[in-house]
Amino acid sequence: MIRINLLPHRAEKRKRRRTQFYVLSALMVVLGGLIGFLVHSIYTGYIEHQDARNAFLKSEIAKLDQQTAEIRRLREQIEALLARKQVIEDLQSTRAESVHLLNELARGTPDGVYLKSVKQAGGRITLVGYAQSNARVSHLMRSLEESPFLERPSLVEAKAATVDDRRISEFTLSIGIERPKAEADASEPQGSGSKAKGARK
Repeated sequence: MIRINLLPHRAEKRKRRRTQFYVLSALMVVLGGLIGFLVHSIYTGYIEHQDARNAFLKSEIAKLDQQTAEIRRLREQIEALLARKQVIEDLQSTRAESVHLLNELARGTPDGVYLKSVKQAGGRITLVGYAQSNARVSHLMRSLEESPFLERPSLVEAKAATVDDRRISEFTLSIGIERPKAEADASEPQGSGSKAKGARK
């Protein structure tokens, strides 16, 4: 009877399988490493690209912030210049008011009336003075009402006072200024404007 020893054949087959397993394991490890390196490289590229975009956006935002600050500074300068221009225009439009006012007060103040103070707040004038009687105050109000430069005189207060041992009437008047008509009235004689207004009444 012939006996065949299969142990070397089985050992050789087992050895080949073990070698194939090691080779396949090594190949899987290498392949896994390559895939990991490739994925890492791709994500690193994405991150670097995004970082570059973020840096670009930050630089552009910084430029926009500088431009915004410059625009804000220029806007403030423009507003300041416009405010100065408005002040100059207001001064030019009202530069003759004091002259007209004093002229009208001198023309319309009757005898027996003395003005103590004249104050202006916007388009209103406040007169404080003394009069020999209330009739003189009424006369003053009528004279001021006839002025083409002044309008709506109103008596704020009238009370008895004593000055130099004489009993007189102390009064406070409020008068408006007709600013839109100031330039037209400045070109017309004062007497003609007063007469025309008196004629209309």
